[in-house]
Amino acid sequence: MRKSIFLLLLISLFMVYSCDESPDEEKIEPVYSFLIGAYTDSEDQGIGLLTFDPEKNILQTQILAAGVSNPSFVVSNRAQTLVFAVEENGGENGGKVKSFKFDRQTNTLELLDTKDTYGDHPCYLSLDANEEVLVVGNYSGGNFSAYKVKDGYLTHVQTYQHEGQSIDPNRQEKAHVHSTVFHPNGKQLLVGDLGTDKIHLYDFNPTFAVPFNNAENGDFEIAAGSGPRHLAVHPSGSPVYLIHEMTAELGVYQYVEGKMSKIQVFPLTGKDFIGNVGAAEVRISPDAKFVYASNRGDANEITVFEIEKTGELTFVERVKTGGENPRNFVITSDGKYLLAGNQSSGTIVVFERNLKTGRLRKTGAETKFHKPVYFYGLD
Repeated sequence: MRKSIFLLLLISLFMVYSCDESPDEEKIEPVYSFLIGAYTDSEDQGIGLLTFDPEKNILQTQILAAGVSNPSFVVSNRAQTLVFAVEENGGENGGKVKSFKFDRQTNTLELLDTKDTYGDHPCYLSLDANEEVLVVGNYSGGNFSAYKVKDGYLTHVQTYQHEGQSIDPNRQEKAHVHSTVFHPNGKQLLVGDLGTDKIHLYDFNPTFAVPFNNAENGDFEIAAGSGPRHLAVHPSGSPVYLIHEMTAELGVYQYVEGKMSKIQVFPLTGKDFIGNVGAAEVRISPDAKFVYASNRGDANEITVFEIEKTGELTFVERVKTGGENPRNFVITSDGKYLLAGNQSSGTIVVFERNLKTGRLRKTGAETKFHKPVYFYGLD
């Protein structure tokens, strides 16, 4: 009997020991992948794929779709079976929007459809939560177009033209749509317009033949000369964080039942800064505790803010992006890393994020890519 009990104890101890991880064993980090949007100067350039292996601290790039002209904005559906890209050009019927079948096993794109955008220089794409409607923002056209999506094919259903201007005669002589973002409530679209210094709000009903209509509190004015660019909505639905491109600021705006109001505006430059500016991108960290904003011109920085419980922001730090013209950056889905794309210097630089403080530290990982201007994270 005693021998049996002793044997059972030995077996139990062996099982516990064998199932327990060695204290020195480290979990292998995932390899991260991103679609790259870029400007092109030759037929061998186009939509790219970026992979980052943190274990080896190595970045690798490849071209997925050569010959796509100026695919400056690219997105995928959640299943990652489809990719949509703009061709940021002008023409008789504006630029182009393209759809591709995406094979993640082989990382290949197969062109499915190409449609006119009915506005010059399309620069932004958004899919609604059900992935039934694709919205394209046309910067020079000053409008946005909507398309029904079925099996990756596009049917144009609406183009909404903005009118107006603001105080800068060189850059705000007319409407310039720069972002089209669905609110988390799924009921409205927020459109940042650099030319009119407004966020335009539209009610969204995908069952209607014309899915977008002016909201009751349709236009929210930003301070004249600010130049609204990209915006990000807090996952809770409020606040809205808006890039003021021309004044290099980050605006914080409350959103309550479709009505907006100003909370705060923060400069993205220090008090002693002298030089050109051009704020570009804003991203909320995956845990919704920090906000990051990029600034181009002579600054070439990313500014970090902590989100307080009220939604207001507290400044954390500014860091140089290690290149010129950081038009876009992306945060990995686990929040561990931030990758910045420097358009003018053609570099992509990796930073490690401190999950508690939000601060950034260069990892030393860096690679070249021709004029990278947008990243879209893949699983």
